Amino acid sequence: MEPPRPGAVARPVVLVEGESDAVVVRALLRDRAPGVGVTPMGGVTNLLRFLDRLGGPGPHVLALVDQGETRFATGALRRHGVRAESVEELAWHGVFVCERDLEEVLIRGLGPGTVVDTLAGMGEGAAFETFTRMPQWRGRPVADQLHRFAGSGSGRKARLAARLVERLDPGALPAPLDALVAAAAAVPLP
Repeated sequence: MEPPRPGAVARPVVLVEGESDAVVVRALLRDRAPGVGVTPMGGVTNLLRFLDRLGGPGPHVLALVDQGETRFATGALRRHGVRAESVEELAWHGVFVCERDLEEVLIRGLGPGTVVDTLAGMGEGAAFETFTRMPQWRGRPVADQLHRFAGSGSGRKARLAARLVERLDPGALPAPLDALVAAAAAVPLP
């Protein structure tokens, strides 16, 4: 996705890595921060380019990134004169970090049983069972199996994310999502 043109942003925005992340964040913001846009960046390596086009970090630009990708976030902020090294410091500057990634946050937050039930409701239960019998996945923790299965198959990650976010308790969101939603709701609208 192409970043907005400079000056083209008329409302606050949350930058996310990909489309499945956007599905979750849009659903979470729908009621609590409806004026905040959500933009998938096509990967966190594009964060600097988006920040450049949006006028840099600030209260009107938030981001959600995976823990393994924080070096890109710290580098992008540093290029804009902001020093943030820890997860806590990144959050002070509007960059919220999922412990592993958003799928792991959802699986842990809902519990593997709920995710398995959701897959069954999507007609993916048999495919998941077949997946768990594959030699490289047999005997592995269910949460790990679910994480890998979510990322396999065209469009599955976004479809599953859309169903899982519906099952989250809005009053008890996992930490990075709760912090992101609270920050987005606090952003003044133009």
